[in-house]
Amino acid sequence: MGDVMFLTMMAMVTALPEPVQKMIDAAIASGDAAKVEVVLDLARQTQADHAVEIDAIAATFAAAQAQKAAEAAAQKEEQLRNASFFHHWSGQGELGGFRSTGNTEEAGITIGVKLRREGVNWRHKLAGLVDYRRSNDDITREQFLLSYEPNHKINERLFSYGLAQYERDRPQGFSSRTTLSGGLGYDLIERERMQLSLKGGPAWRHVDFVDNGVEQSLAMLGAVDFSWQITDRLKITEAAESYLESANSTLKSATGVEASLASNLTGRIAYVVEHETAPPAGAVQTDTLTRVTIIYDF
Repeated sequence: MGDVMFLTMMAMVTALPEPVQKMIDAAIASGDAAKVEVVLDLARQTQADHAVEIDAIAATFAAAQAQKAAEAAAQKEEQLRNASFFHHWSGQGELGGFRSTGNTEEAGITIGVKLRREGVNWRHKLAGLVDYRRSNDDITREQFLLSYEPNHKINERLFSYGLAQYERDRPQGFSSRTTLSGGLGYDLIERERMQLSLKGGPAWRHVDFVDNGVEQSLAMLGAVDFSWQITDRLKITEAAESYLESANSTLKSATGVEASLASNLTGRIAYVVEHETAPPAGAVQTDTLTRVTIIYDF
């Protein structure tokens, strides 16, 4: 119905030669905005006496496209509002190997998953990562990370966040570390090929050490999440976070380079640095980890 109305309005404002008119009609019927732009540009060059009519067609077409886009956006928003929490998730699965230095120097396997849901006002992120190595029936490395982070969009860039995180890293001296945090974040850069997000707020940490000691403390969390799609096939990422507290501060940086291998397969090399300012007795302050993995988008 909209296309018929558009063509009727166009016929009222134009008196172009029939072959030119048919060419424009065919481009519009294709629904390809880029093709319509090219055809209208050619029409302007060859039909200079009809510039006013061609501009009127362009304006009418642009208005129709804007209306369709607004209707599609409204329909998508309505679907998101009515969808259950278990719908509209996307994610990545990751599998590969690692090489560590610091408290341990060894190689093993890495398995990870990241899930993300974009709603109208809420964004949810779930992540899990395991580094594992077994040698001579002994587990020499067993590092777990599980996290859940809901974000509430205050406006297009500003958001509030919550964070629940569980870690286990025996080489660094703790059998479990639980973190709860909440605060504010800001999407400093939000472009098609580049994103930069900052967040910060107070955090509560509960640590069970390998030697059976227990520690609870308050800290300040600051984090940076950066992504740059350099080319269609090459991407750079940086995720850094710090927990600053009086007893022991934690600094972590994960720098990644990703190369597209297929439509939903990506190869990734990541270099991770973890630093504890006051680690348990017998542990060194800095661990490094190099991961080489294959990522599957779903």
